[in-house]
Amino acid sequence: MKLHNYFRSSASFRVRIALELKGLRYEYIPVHIAKGDHKKEAYAALSADTLVPLLEVDCEKLSQSMAIIEYLDEKHPEPALLPADALGRAKVRALAQSIACEIHPVNNLRVLKYLVRELKVDEAAKNAWYRHWCREGLEAFERQLAALPPSTFCYGDAPTLADCCLVPQIFNAKRFDVDFGGLPRTMAAYEACMVLEAFQKAQPSACPDNEA
Repeated sequence: MKLHNYFRSSASFRVRIALELKGLRYEYIPVHIAKGDHKKEAYAALSADTLVPLLEVDCEKLSQSMAIIEYLDEKHPEPALLPADALGRAKVRALAQSIACEIHPVNNLRVLKYLVRELKVDEAAKNAWYRHWCREGLEAFERQLAALPPSTFCYGDAPTLADCCLVPQIFNAKRFDVDFGGLPRTMAAYEACMVLEAFQKAQPSACPDNEA
């Protein structure tokens, strides 16, 4: 397997976590999206949406982190990243999508760049935008967790797809000084994940293209 990704991309980070949790070996191929490498001809020839991550596996090219992780979970079922029951799977997917579909899209790199370059928003306003939408999304995430039974991770006593999404979001939120107060279940799940080797090995500082 070859994973085309960027160390700071939260979507890439999700897939790296899933690969590490399942103990799957892969070739790490950096794509520096901050410098526009994803728009260059060589990468565009591989990726139809010119986004990261992109997984080359079984002579196919897969895009979109959520689809990639579910593919990996179906092909390599242990350890499972989704519960065995339909209701549990729906709840975990809802948690994951609260981050991947609600928080991430309005705060990803291309949106932040558009705010600055096209709308002429200054750095302080851009960061305020990020903090607002991230905090609002995390509060919604916390309310969802509060409605679930007590658990070590987001759902149950083992990491799931939801944790694969939560950890990268918290990492990026820390860079923007988001307030994590009043999010006890959210932050407890994050801390539980970060003591595990898989999450440590997948984090940005462990990536070969990491920049301080």
